[in-house]
Amino acid sequence: MCTGKCSKCIGITLLPLAACAIVSNILLYFPNGQVLQLSEITDLVWFFHGILGAGILVILPAFMMLGAGGAGCCANRCGMLLSVVLAVLGFAGGAYCVVISSLGLIGGPLCDTGDGEYLYPFRNDTLEDSYLFNQTTWSICKEPENIILWNIVLFSILLVIGVIEAILCFIQVINGLTGFICGTCMRKRKTNISGM
Repeated sequence: MCTGKCSKCIGITLLPLAACAIVSNILLYFPNGQVLQLSEITDLVWFFHGILGAGILVILPAFMMLGAGGAGCCANRCGMLLSVVLAVLGFAGGAYCVVISSLGLIGGPLCDTGDGEYLYPFRNDTLEDSYLFNQTTWSICKEPENIILWNIVLFSILLVIGVIEAILCFIQVINGLTGFICGTCMRKRKTNISGM
């Protein structure tokens, strides 16, 4: 398989993943569809791990991979080298999303425990006592409604997207280096050599 075609496939796969990450991050700002005051939104949402990390930092290399995988001026060794540099950026964005999503899952959401004050009731829990494995503790959070399930689902989606994006970008680093060193398509090279 040509390194250019592989690059194009990875780029096509990264685009919808980045779009899903951006949407998931935006949904974290509206728990259960409610509009909250800024001070009532979980702090880790403000790190923009889905919008910036798994979104914008992955969209840039995805477009370059599409260009490096197509015919024309970018389907050359320089295009593949540039795709490697941007794939490293995409890997960093995916890894950043994984770290922040993991922290969001471990720390739990900011919620009203019934006295009108918003706090993090699960931040000091050990992993053995984690709310993730003890659904009976979810009743601690009264407002916003279903905030724990909302955060678990969206942070989990972002975690999975970040892992997939980081793996794909790492594959592109290897693919791009191969394309840079050996050329973008081995089949064309073999045809030209055998025709001599």
